[in-house]
Amino acid sequence: MILKTKLFGHTYEFKSLKEVMAKANEEKSGDKLAGIAAESAEERVAAKVVLSQITLGELRNSPAVPYEIDEVTRIIQDAVNEPIYNEFKNMTVAEFREWLLDTSTTGDMIRRASRGITSEIVAAVTKLMGNLDLIYAAKKIVVTAHCNTTIGLPGTFSSRLQPNHTTDNPKGIIASAMEGFSLGCGDAVLGLNPVDDTAESVARILKSFDEFKNKWDIPTQICVLAHVSTQMEAITKHNAPIDLMFQSIAGSQKGNEAFGLNGAMLDEGHQMMVQHGTSTGPNYMYFETGQGSELSSDAHYDCDQVVMEARCYGLAKKYNPFLVNTVVGFIGPEYLYDSKQVIRAGLEDHFMGKLTGIPMGCDCCYTNHMKTDQNDVENLGMLLSAAGCNYIMGVPHGDDCMLMYQCTGYHDAAAFREILGLRPIKEFDMWLEKMGFSKDGKLTSLAGDASVFMK
Repeated sequence: MILKTKLFGHTYEFKSLKEVMAKANEEKSGDKLAGIAAESAEERVAAKVVLSQITLGELRNSPAVPYEIDEVTRIIQDAVNEPIYNEFKNMTVAEFREWLLDTSTTGDMIRRASRGITSEIVAAVTKLMGNLDLIYAAKKIVVTAHCNTTIGLPGTFSSRLQPNHTTDNPKGIIASAMEGFSLGCGDAVLGLNPVDDTAESVARILKSFDEFKNKWDIPTQICVLAHVSTQMEAITKHNAPIDLMFQSIAGSQKGNEAFGLNGAMLDEGHQMMVQHGTSTGPNYMYFETGQGSELSSDAHYDCDQVVMEARCYGLAKKYNPFLVNTVVGFIGPEYLYDSKQVIRAGLEDHFMGKLTGIPMGCDCCYTNHMKTDQNDVENLGMLLSAAGCNYIMGVPHGDDCMLMYQCTGYHDAAAFREILGLRPIKEFDMWLEKMGFSKDGKLTSLAGDASVFMK
């Protein structure tokens, strides 16, 4: 590998491919915190020039974490389709970028290529793309999945109804869910982040979700975002109905261990869903990620956060998930400092998920100590809607009272749909019309009236 280039009369020489990858990344506060970021815009450009000439084969042979010590690397590497990889291995990153953006390269062609590349390749090409490139390429790639309904079909845009509550009070949770459904939210999933991560509490909420879903014949999926071990206990000890099994994941084995997680546990959870899940399937899993999580647990191995994030998607792919989303601004300004970085990361993550071959969504969000505001997450939501993102979050008025972060509101997905001519998942769209909450793809005067469910 040639790891040096001359730019503006100055020779830039890098010590390793890992350093090239880190310094080719767009500016991120997390990379600066880790001490691996480019020291200037010129050095960043130089790293991009060097990276552009690296072959996909060289990237595959240089995983972020050695194969011998990391099960995430093993999962990613062992999943590669060798004949397809051999077709692409001699291509440079620059050539791969041009191929992805070529008007003659179809989404189906990209989906096939996804089977022959690793997460490091996905991350590398992302670093050479502008924001419009990321939107354009992602739009080509259609990734669908089926739990009780099918997400990701062209012309659709979905949302997760997130009725979080400060005390996990079932009545308060259901009241919030009523409002969300009446505003057209929830076709992706009715999913709660619990305060109380015990099997008893999780089972209680799942049963109330199941009862409400069945009472009103709502075509969706239910989930409580507890640890995978807690959800398994809720199934085995409390007979909890679970359509989707959730877990936060990281891009290294060490990062997953910080979550109290390993591959065997995910295998067990997936198998339990096959045997005991209450949904139609065949896609039963839901994963959340976010740039910076590996650095926060000292599990990034001196890699930049885009590389580690891409590896999360390589891990998720093994389990054929129904939903994956990055929680893009949740961790805080240590990792993504301002709106420019949050928007960039959201577009990167969505594209990388799609290029990996998983059904990708995004939690467009921020915390109050970041240099970001509600206009910024609305901008990101609009850009992702145009990029073919599968789904976003919906929380009351864009303000999560339990997690204490800001997000897209219940009403935002409906606005994005109307602007871009998109619809919810078909069965859910028909249900909204039946209930009187929408007509011809637009919300009616009844939308937002939760009292409909009280009659």
